[in-house]
Amino acid sequence: MRIVVFKAAVAALVGALFLAPAPQVAAQGLFQPVIKVNDQAITRFEIEQRARMLTLFRSPGDPVEMAREQLVEDRLKLGAAKVNGLQVSEAAVDEAMEEFAQRGDMTAAEMTRSLAGAGVDETSFRAFVRAGVTWREVVRAKFANSVSVSEEDMERAKLALTGTSGVTVLLSEIVLPIPQGNSEEVMARAEEISRIESFSEFAAAARRYSASPSADSGGQMGWTAVSELPEPLRPIVLGLSPGEVSAPLPTERAIVLLQLRDIAETAVPTPQYSAIEYAMYYINGGRSEAALQRAANVEADVDTCDDLYGIAKGQPPEVLDRETKAPNEIPQDVARELAKLDPGEVSTSLTRTNGQTLVFLMLCGRTPVLEGGEGPSSEELTSFIRNRRLDSLANGYLEQLRAEARIVELR
Repeated sequence: MRIVVFKAAVAALVGALFLAPAPQVAAQGLFQPVIKVNDQAITRFEIEQRARMLTLFRSPGDPVEMAREQLVEDRLKLGAAKVNGLQVSEAAVDEAMEEFAQRGDMTAAEMTRSLAGAGVDETSFRAFVRAGVTWREVVRAKFANSVSVSEEDMERAKLALTGTSGVTVLLSEIVLPIPQGNSEEVMARAEEISRIESFSEFAAAARRYSASPSADSGGQMGWTAVSELPEPLRPIVLGLSPGEVSAPLPTERAIVLLQLRDIAETAVPTPQYSAIEYAMYYINGGRSEAALQRAANVEADVDTCDDLYGIAKGQPPEVLDRETKAPNEIPQDVARELAKLDPGEVSTSLTRTNGQTLVFLMLCGRTPVLEGGEGPSSEELTSFIRNRRLDSLANGYLEQLRAEARIVELR
């Protein structure tokens, strides 16, 4: 299911669910169909129930528009299950509801009561879960036998993630900023780009849509050691074949897509790092000409992170942050930029405060791991690579179903 509810978000909402006021809805026309997907109707009641549930789950975007989109997809997914002769049991739905509720440290019964207190009917919650678990079975039945992870895939991943061999990758990137209140359109574009299979098409999309400075070169990045990529990105990149594009990777302020152009293994191991030190100097004006010129002037005046203290002298303390963090603790957008830098080098690709503040990001240094730690197991890597490829196939299948469906907005 496309909407992921994080444990912390759900837990924070539990106390508020009973207090959330239920909007007053006129009974007239409540169960009137407003969308038809092939021969299946979606009623106003279903949309309002799903929107209310998404609001409680703090899902980003317009809850009504997202509810309509999700319910259309639910009809497509359930229709595909019927065509493929699949039907999940009520016991399977019960089990999935328990798994979902556990993310908020609740039982299914507790979550059902909490949602009911906020005006969400149990049948609506059950339908939400049913669509997700049904689609999972459809994807497994249709694609599981066609997805394999070779010994070469596994060996390459093990070598790269344990640092026993130097694996470098040649990537291209597209960074799609998320304007406030427009996340659905950006995600739709990201999903369309993720289905690109040629280098030229990806480069054209980068030039047209990407907000990264690499856009002018078609999103192309230089050779990067896998060990220097943000930790969550490593198995994703290693799961790609040359020409393949990653699924959309949401960050706090943008959606990132990566295309693998080439991969190489060297005899010299790439180092693993226990900590990365970096500095961020904040410049008012976002990506305005004046702010970028100020950043260029600062870059000309500094050689190390220590020099930034002189630049920030006499200014409020919050204009300069200097951090030393484990790689997995660094925000992904920052980690992605740091992966491109050597100590003393600078990036000005990032902004903060809705684009109003330019980030002058400098890599101070990296602390290598003195003793190698254990990475993910072979089973974990195999599962991750398989699931990622299944997810890509599932998204493509869903778009095919949408293209072939008769979707009619009744009012």
